Amino acid sequence: MNKKAKELAIHGNDTGSSEIQIALLTDKIDSLSKHIKQFKKDKHSSLGLLKAVNRRKKLLEYLKKNKIDSYKNVLSKLKLRK
Repeated sequence: MNKKAKELAIHGNDTGSSEIQIALLTDKIDSLSKHIKQFKKDKHSSLGLLKAVNRRKKLLEYLKKNKIDSYKNVLSKLKLRK
């Protein structure tokens, strides 16, 4: 688990909360974006990027609907939106 995911953890052994999943998906999206810039014809990776973005979007909508404080915390820590 990376540093930002550890900051968002609810407790010490937290690995599956929405906040952690969003942090891990954000890292995956960043790495896939860099990969696709280098290899523009890699369609499998671009499909994986699209799926990761959509999954993160759904998780963010869930947090916004159910845990607004956690939603705002995730946005500020991961610097996703202004």
